[in-house]
Amino acid sequence: MPFSIRYNRGKEGESMSENKSRRWKLIVNILTILALVGLIYAVRSQIVETITSVGRINYWALFLMIPAQMLSYHSFSRMYLYLFKMLGDKINYKKMLKVTLELNFVNNVFPSGGVSGFSYFGLRMKSQGVSTGRATLVQMMRFILLFISFQILLFLGLAMLAFEGKASGFLLLVAGSLATFLFIGTLAAAFIVGSKARINGFFNYIAKALNRVIHIVRPKHPETINLARVERGFTELHENYMVFKNNPRVLQMPLLYALLANFAEVMTIYVVYIAFGEFVNPGAIIIAYAVANFAGLVSVLPGGVGIYEALMTGILVSAGVPAGLSISVTIMYRVLSMGLQLPPGYYFYHRALREPTVDT
Repeated sequence: MPFSIRYNRGKEGESMSENKSRRWKLIVNILTILALVGLIYAVRSQIVETITSVGRINYWALFLMIPAQMLSYHSFSRMYLYLFKMLGDKINYKKMLKVTLELNFVNNVFPSGGVSGFSYFGLRMKSQGVSTGRATLVQMMRFILLFISFQILLFLGLAMLAFEGKASGFLLLVAGSLATFLFIGTLAAAFIVGSKARINGFFNYIAKALNRVIHIVRPKHPETINLARVERGFTELHENYMVFKNNPRVLQMPLLYALLANFAEVMTIYVVYIAFGEFVNPGAIIIAYAVANFAGLVSVLPGGVGIYEALMTGILVSAGVPAGLSISVTIMYRVLSMGLQLPPGYYFYHRALREPTVDT
C-alpha cells in the first residue's frame, strides 16, 4: 500500500485530543496569518517600493542558492550515513541523498510537524535492510543534533547583533526562550529513551489511550495499535540509543554536518538579500530562521505557509531590517527554495512508491 494512502487512512483514527490540538493549531495559524496581512497592509508602500526595484535584482546572485541547497542536502545525507554506520548499517550515498530529498517533500506536503517524515523514513529505509527501530532512532537523532546546532547558531547570531548594538531585549527574550525550549526538549527525549522501563511505560500509556479512543469508533477492534509490537519497537529503539549514549564522541561528525546543514540554509536566505543589493546583519537571519523553522510544529498548512513568513518577517523587523525588504526577501526565498527542493523530491518520492518494499 503506498505511503500516501497509509497516511490518509491513518488520519481516520485520530483521537479527540489530536482534534483539539489541530483546532488550536488552526487558531494559531489564522491569528498569525491575520497579523501578517496586517503587517503587509501597514508597510504596503515599502513593499511597492521594493517590488518596483525588482528589475534591479542581481539574478546571477540568485544562482548561488543552488550550491547552498546542494550543500544542505549533502550535509543531511552525510549525517544520516554517519548515524547509520554507528549502528552497523552501511548505506549507499546516492540512495541516502534520494531519500533525503523524498523526506523533504513529504515533510513539506504533509503538514504533521514531522510525524509523517518519521513514518515515511522508516518505510523507505526497509529497502536498505534497516529496521524500523534503527530508522526511528536515526531520525530522532537528526532532530536532536539539529536542536543542538540551533543553539550554537543562536549564540553566534546574538553575538553578531550585539556587535552592532542591535541585540534588543525582545530578540534576547526570543532567542533565550527558544534555546531553553530546545535544551529542555532534548533532555526530556534523552531521559525517556535512556531507560527501557521509561520508554516502554511512556509509549505504552500513549498507545493504550489511543486504543481506547479508537475503540469508540471501531468497537470491533479493541487493540488497533498492537501493544506487543509497540513494546518490541521501542525496546529496540532504547538498545540502539545506548550505542550513542555510551560513546558520545562518535556524534562529533554528525553534529558538524547538522551545523553545516543549518548554515547552508541561512546562507540560502542571505543570498536573496545579496541579490536585492542589501547586506544585512547575518545574526538577524540566523535568529529569524531558527524561530520560523519551528512554525511546522504548530502549522496545519503545508510547509508552514503563512506562519513561517510572518515569524521570520517579525524577527527581522525587530532586528532593524526594513519591513518591506524583509517581506519581499522572505517570500522570494520561500518560493525559490521550494521551487528548487520540491520537484526532485516529488520525482524520487513517486518513483519510490512503485518499489515493493514501500508498498507492502
